[in-house]
Amino acid sequence: MLSVARSRLACVTQIAFFGLNAFGLLFATIYNGRTPDMYENNLHHTLGWAITWVVLAQILIGLLRLCANDHKMEDSQGEERLAFMHMDTDAMSGYHQMHPESVASMHRYSHDSGHGTGSNTSRSHSPTGLLQEKDEEPPHLEDQTRHYESSDRENQRLLGSAKVFRLLSRLSHAIPNRVWNIMTWYYDTVDILILIIGFVAILTGLITYGGVFHGKNIFNGLAHAVKGGIFFWYGLLTLSRWMGCFAEYGWAWNVRPPLGIVSARQLKVPSAEFVESFVIFLYGSTNVFLEHLAAWGGAWTARDLEHVSISIMFFGGGLFGMLVESRKVRDLLNASLSQWNTNGDQYSHKEQWAPPKTYSFSMNPFPALIILLLGLMMSSHHQHSMVSTMVHKQWGMLFVGFALARTVTYILAYLSPPISYLPSRPPSEIIASFCLISGGMIFIASNKDTVAAMESHDLNAMFVFTVTMGWTAFLMAWEIIVLAIKGWAVGRRRPANNASCRTLS
Repeated sequence: MLSVARSRLACVTQIAFFGLNAFGLLFATIYNGRTPDMYENNLHHTLGWAITWVVLAQILIGLLRLCANDHKMEDSQGEERLAFMHMDTDAMSGYHQMHPESVASMHRYSHDSGHGTGSNTSRSHSPTGLLQEKDEEPPHLEDQTRHYESSDRENQRLLGSAKVFRLLSRLSHAIPNRVWNIMTWYYDTVDILILIIGFVAILTGLITYGGVFHGKNIFNGLAHAVKGGIFFWYGLLTLSRWMGCFAEYGWAWNVRPPLGIVSARQLKVPSAEFVESFVIFLYGSTNVFLEHLAAWGGAWTARDLEHVSISIMFFGGGLFGMLVESRKVRDLLNASLSQWNTNGDQYSHKEQWAPPKTYSFSMNPFPALIILLLGLMMSSHHQHSMVSTMVHKQWGMLFVGFALARTVTYILAYLSPPISYLPSRPPSEIIASFCLISGGMIFIASNKDTVAAMESHDLNAMFVFTVTMGWTAFLMAWEIIVLAIKGWAVGRRRPANNASCRTLS
């Protein structure tokens, strides 16, 4: 979050994290050298080393950015200023050669208003005089320099060494702009993907530690891990929407800000309900061909047909949800009545033709309906054992709870549509996110190997349920804390930006 907020403290926390990770790698290397490999060719080892190098590269780029942010900006502004001055001088010289008679009048209008022409006037208004005026330092340059010096001192304190700061500053200035743009893109991309990558690393670590998903069971394990992981992150996204994330897109249960407050690119982002419907459609359209993967070449069973039917439901439901979100489709549905509003009759300008207030806000219950039906199906889905049936019923009923909570949100929004750009934070969305996060984790744990391990250790289904509820509450609290830290970092950075803007104005 500190990195997303462009805080100077991001590098400090990243270095501290990498130091802890280095200790972990050291102990893991010692452990692996003294014990036999119980899970050969596992993905976790390779992924762990890859993530280590990816994060190390991001930290190095962050250190260079810390030492180069202000000065890179200053250099680019200086280059633009010099280029402008050079172009302006050439243009002025050419103009004087073509129109020598206008020089005297231009001089007079610019300084003496026509009241006398002294030698001082002609000297100061020659092309050389104009260049001298342009080359004079503006009054705010001293304040701008003071701002950069203060920024450098703060960066040196963070790094703890002036020599390291000067070395990194020299390296950053030696990097070409094109390479610098690639490095910035890499840094921002890692910022976006690091949470997903960390989740995959933790999940593969648990799989390796537990020794599950061997042989053909890998298909069952991957299916539960991927699908449950999607619902887990869907819950985290739902909670972040409640807290106000993505408000610029209108995703935080608010009115989308107009052009001027947000950029044209942000206005083109579809609604959250459209994205939900698209993910449902994408899952259904691809999973139709994957449900029989574990028994490839074998006969289709009733259980296989049940799973394919669920995928078809996702396919059609997601497509329907995207059509509901389409403004073009809505206009086509209103075409038979809207034609009377374009004939210029006496009724064409009444308030009855104004769009309803609900048109300004997306209310599409179909994604919630699809998840409700999935929960009901899996709650009564027959499994090979009682423990497996109970575990599937747990996450199925949690998905039902999400759908009911989302329904309450739409009822509240229909009765009182949002009118503010600020997030409205409906309380029902907290319940919805809790059900999705916990349901996703139990979904992951309902695979065959994990259930078999529970049965072999005489653990019942309530063990998974209670442990998951505790972790869900902790994760939701942690998400609020880290987003609050981001808000603090943005607020802490804003006064410095305002000071910089004042010096550049």
